[in-house]
Amino acid sequence: MSAQKTSARRTKPVSAVGAFIGFVGFSALAGLLVTIGVTPAIAVAGVTTTSTIGVFESLPEYIELGDLPQRNEVLAYQGGKPVHLATVYDQNRQELKYDQISDNLKNAAIDGEDKRFWDHGGVDMTSLVRAGVGTVAGGGLGDSGGGSTLTMQLVRNIKMQQALELPTPEERLKAYNEATKVSVSRKLEEMKLAIGLAKKYSKKDILTGYLNIAFFGDQTYGVQAAAQHYFGKNATDLTPAEGASILAIVQSPNTRNLSDPKFYDANVARRDVILKSMYAQKHIDKKQFDEAIASKPADYVHLTDPTQGCKAAAGNGAQFFCDYAVQVVKEMSQLGATQKQRDAAWRNGGYTIQTTLNLDINNAQKDLINAYAPNTESRFKLGGVINSVEADTGRVLTMVQNKNYNQLSACGSEGADPNACAPATDTGLNFSVDQQYGGGEGFQTGSTFKPFTLLNWLQNGHGLQEIVNGTPRTFSSFTQCKTPIYTPYTVKNDAPGEGGNMTVENATYRSINNSYVQMAQKLDFCDIRDTAESLGVHVAKPRATSTEYADDMSKKTTSDVRTNPSFVLGTNYIAPLTMAAAYAGIANKGTFCRPIAIDNVTNADGKSLGGQPKECKQAIDPQVAATAIFALKKVLTVGTAVGGRTADGFDEFAKTGTTDEADQIWLVGATTKTATAAWLGNIEGKQSLRFVYGPNGQYAGSRTALWRQAQTAVNTQYPGGQFETPTTAAIRGNSITVPNVAGQTPDAARAALANAGLTYVDGGVQAGGGTAGTVSTTSPAAGLQLSRGSSVTVYTTDGSQASVPDVGGEKVDDARSELSGAGFTNVAIAGEYERGDGKNECTVAAIAPGAGTAVAKGSGVTLKLFGNKDGKAPKACR
Repeated sequence: MSAQKTSARRTKPVSAVGAFIGFVGFSALAGLLVTIGVTPAIAVAGVTTTSTIGVFESLPEYIELGDLPQRNEVLAYQGGKPVHLATVYDQNRQELKYDQISDNLKNAAIDGEDKRFWDHGGVDMTSLVRAGVGTVAGGGLGDSGGGSTLTMQLVRNIKMQQALELPTPEERLKAYNEATKVSVSRKLEEMKLAIGLAKKYSKKDILTGYLNIAFFGDQTYGVQAAAQHYFGKNATDLTPAEGASILAIVQSPNTRNLSDPKFYDANVARRDVILKSMYAQKHIDKKQFDEAIASKPADYVHLTDPTQGCKAAAGNGAQFFCDYAVQVVKEMSQLGATQKQRDAAWRNGGYTIQTTLNLDINNAQKDLINAYAPNTESRFKLGGVINSVEADTGRVLTMVQNKNYNQLSACGSEGADPNACAPATDTGLNFSVDQQYGGGEGFQTGSTFKPFTLLNWLQNGHGLQEIVNGTPRTFSSFTQCKTPIYTPYTVKNDAPGEGGNMTVENATYRSINNSYVQMAQKLDFCDIRDTAESLGVHVAKPRATSTEYADDMSKKTTSDVRTNPSFVLGTNYIAPLTMAAAYAGIANKGTFCRPIAIDNVTNADGKSLGGQPKECKQAIDPQVAATAIFALKKVLTVGTAVGGRTADGFDEFAKTGTTDEADQIWLVGATTKTATAAWLGNIEGKQSLRFVYGPNGQYAGSRTALWRQAQTAVNTQYPGGQFETPTTAAIRGNSITVPNVAGQTPDAARAALANAGLTYVDGGVQAGGGTAGTVSTTSPAAGLQLSRGSSVTVYTTDGSQASVPDVGGEKVDDARSELSGAGFTNVAIAGEYERGDGKNECTVAAIAPGAGTAVAKGSGVTLKLFGNKDGKAPKACR
């Protein structure tokens, strides 16, 4: 009866492990055991082995150690030399060679996990039998490691690692569960693959692979990362207690790691078992053993946070650039032909990435943006950015913003975890870049977009001295893609009172909106857009569909840059880096170079893979670029950014930009060598920056000083030269000089203007001199330059006025006579006299109205005469 009960109790466990016990039976596996050099220690009778052998033989023979995921190091430049910027990795691991690993670690691994490691062929039959018998006695298939050699554990870790490298979360979870599940088939697979590893690799390679791949809790992989994280030292220099503590983690990494004192007791319990084994194996002496056993984790644990990711990037405010560079490098073909391959390569790591970032300048610009746009501003949500780009390469030299780098959602925002959210001083958005690189939707550029209209104006043969009308008004007709369009568009200038006729050069440095919309009327919106796009301009957030903007007149095109009347004044949402690169292209004699952030990539084997290719193209004719720069240089000296030129004397041009509500403020400019974009604005909301004062005065007014200082920092290391002076012909373009038609009949004036290529507009009759019915004046005036086909308003005189003749210095009688002949008979003598010199008595000292003034005939004229030396009237004048 007793025997029957025992049999009943064992029925279920035997069904689970019988194949395993049968597997170790020498009658079935003698050949295998001889192959791995193990003599059978036990035979279990009455257990069927046929199916188990079939499963075993169907398993793969080998598994590769492969390349383990390692850290990727990101470098910048400082003092002209490469320096560490950040360590970025999928798994916190740094591979070591066998000789770089402490003997205390290696001994702890072998003595604690696999005492016969150096002797068996990947599978230790003695341990397996012991584990198998224990499993049967305990009523289940255990996996505590009692039967698993280091080689078998390495197999399991490789399978786990392979699972983590699969492309989708679903695939990763399924494969990881398969690699770690407790089953006979999984144990069999581990055993056969361990035998294969033992055949293919040396013991040193297997032990090194195990110590580099094992998970040690708290997002830490491999003994080097574990030693650095838990002890603040390298795995080369560990004491017996430290080595045993690390190896104590592997069997239960989530409950025995050293990240929290609550795990210390569990760690010490396993640590001491390992230490006793190390002592028994004579790998430590009695003194070392006693000291290690007596030590407490608090004595040697010095928890060091992993310096993982761009949040820990070195330098002042370099975190956003680091994040941008990492995203860029993962798109590079050097890492693989497909995005899936590139992602896998990056996860495997081991790359050294030399970026273009100049930490010296970046540090200085970060201090500037902090000073001019403090992230502690609480009255509204203020953002600020400075980007600098090398003109002839596109290399991004700096990228700073006022907010701290934090990938958590802002506190109070939708979806934010109230227990783990970013303060208002932080953000995860990189304001400098496009949405695909971690940015937002960009910002309206305001008048910093006007240079693209100016360039297209010059490309179409127009000149800088052509006259345009800046008076506020409503426009109605435009051209888009060679098609006339009619839509009312009322334009305001930035400041009240601006307007009137002016040259294009004047309209540029004064940034007159109405003048620029009039220029756009003479051009084609699509051509202006194409000019901007040739310099790399694009919206920061691409449109999902062409119908996203129902009011978009360019919805039939494939471009993401919206073309409507307001786009000329900068209503598209564009990232600051894009604007800096576009201006760099203008500065580079019209040759645009796409922004690049990566100078070189080196793989884990030390092989250089190269960097981002330099992609430059001649976007704008050099003479066109030089002519536009000629006008834009005055922005910094007499225009909207007066005082913005740096004190170092380098040749520079720039353009300001202000949105309608002054919620976005820009200044973008360049030398021949570099371009810098400075932006301040609302991240959310519409607070006018003209009505809020910061540490450096009115936010809107401080952009000039901010840009000047930011560009000064760049100029110290990237000195520019002189921009080319455009030719007179380039400045003039194909403009037409307004002919002088004063005094002509209207018909003659009409013919003269038509012959010049201009359009006659009757301005009506004005009070004036000359022969009634003849031309008195024109607007624009004679001698000014206009575009072909421009209108000239012609005014005729009614003959009612005459010009006061200049009678200064004449005797009073002669003056009366000349005035009378000109039609002025009402002449009076002023009661006061000028002091004379004794020779000019009774001559005219002054006349009112002044000489040359056109006044109605018969109007009174007053003469002031010279008197005697005392200023009294001489008798001769009475």
